[in-house]
Amino acid sequence: MTALDLSSPVAVVGTGTMGQGIAQVALVAGHHVRLFDAVPGRAQDAADAIGARLDRLVEKDRMVAADRDAARGRLHAAGSLAELADCSLVVEAVLEQLDVKQELLRELEDVVDDDCLLATNTSSLSVTAIGGALRNPGRFVGLHFFNPAPLLPLVEVVSGFATDVTSATRAYEMARAWGKTPVACADTPGFIVNRLARPFYAEAFAAYEAQSADPATIDAVLRECGGFKMGAFELTDLIGQDVNEAVTRSVWQAFFHDVRFTPSLAQRRLVESGRLGRKTGQGWYEYGDDAEPAEPHTAEKAQAPAYVVAEGDLGPAADLVALIREAGVPVREDEEDHGTRLVLPSGGQLVLADGQTSVEFRDVVYFDLALDYRRATRIALSASQDTQPQTLSEAIGLFQALGKDVSVLGDAPGMIVARTVARIIDFAHDAVAKGVATEEDVDTAMRLGVNYPLGPFEWSRRLGRSWAHEILDELHQRDPSGRYAPSLALYRHAYATDKREGTP
Repeated sequence: MTALDLSSPVAVVGTGTMGQGIAQVALVAGHHVRLFDAVPGRAQDAADAIGARLDRLVEKDRMVAADRDAARGRLHAAGSLAELADCSLVVEAVLEQLDVKQELLRELEDVVDDDCLLATNTSSLSVTAIGGALRNPGRFVGLHFFNPAPLLPLVEVVSGFATDVTSATRAYEMARAWGKTPVACADTPGFIVNRLARPFYAEAFAAYEAQSADPATIDAVLRECGGFKMGAFELTDLIGQDVNEAVTRSVWQAFFHDVRFTPSLAQRRLVESGRLGRKTGQGWYEYGDDAEPAEPHTAEKAQAPAYVVAEGDLGPAADLVALIREAGVPVREDEEDHGTRLVLPSGGQLVLADGQTSVEFRDVVYFDLALDYRRATRIALSASQDTQPQTLSEAIGLFQALGKDVSVLGDAPGMIVARTVARIIDFAHDAVAKGVATEEDVDTAMRLGVNYPLGPFEWSRRLGRSWAHEILDELHQRDPSGRYAPSLALYRHAYATDKREGTP
């Protein structure tokens, strides 16, 4: 089954932001597009808005005038559903309410031909449940575009329980023909991106609720240490706290209140107070002309240690040894099996976040996982009230000598980046084991859908087979609620033998 022929008309029902965006994508790809909205006049307004956006593309030399004029000639505001009768694809982008979508689709089924592909752009409802209202749910599929649809490349092609393979393949090829990057996904709460992205927000909010750090510091660590484009607090302010919290709550409810998806009480209070982010001028941060930008906590200048002793290979932080030497701090290597850590002149230890807490040990400062220790501009440290001041000072001075800003958190097991990445990896393994998507599609979805620096499986391969499981297992021992319990899929992955290397 191939993509739709360009001579086939395409319809979009619902002319809000997403509906207009999807229509523009189909239009630019070369289709005749028909817009319909139940509110009189709204379809024509949407057509005019799309035309104006095409004008701007011409002004920016991203489209030639002849192509714009041809596209405008293919765009039509329909006055009734009957005008969609000869369409080969109809995408609904109406209100996110199950009964509204089902009623619309029942009406469409009475209008279009039997071979017309019907699709929903829902981001939160079950494709199976929406399609359950149809006489022929086999031709119904989810096409989850990301906003803004004309710019973002990812499309999740979601198969409901009753979706025919031919229909899903047809939708997949169509999305690719439109210049998008499609990923195939089973109908699961949150699909791929909204399911696997929950820990990114949840762990940041949990660290805040535990008073480990303030929002600006947590965001800075996620960006400058973890390599994420935005921190969780600034990103949810951009999305809208009400929108983000609603997605989290929807996924949590759909998974029967699974503790791993539990919403944040702090975010709920923000929504209840009407502080929804940029759109209201206040969320986690203040916005507006007079608002002062929130600054992360950055440690005062400290003296670099006279030397460090490197015990073990430091695992994912192995690059630090070379960086320390380049900074002019002597490194003595102890090859005996004492663990993987840096020992400071005070006798205190610097240890990569492993899910344990500093207070459990005599004198340990933890440092967070970085995407790339050489390029990272900030490092987070975690210490307890029992950590010796000299040890913490030497740890701060060491990373400052490497040219890094340093943020000191409370005694946070798993720090910020490490526990976030570990949970994302766990969610990814669990999703693939349950048939939600392939490893390749998961990585593609998370890179393109939420702009992560690495896909979860890319991260997993870089960090080592057992890394995520070990951190989550330690966290689970300290918080036995089940929030951090490693999935069976991650457990199997951690203990399986890597056939390529012949080692566990």
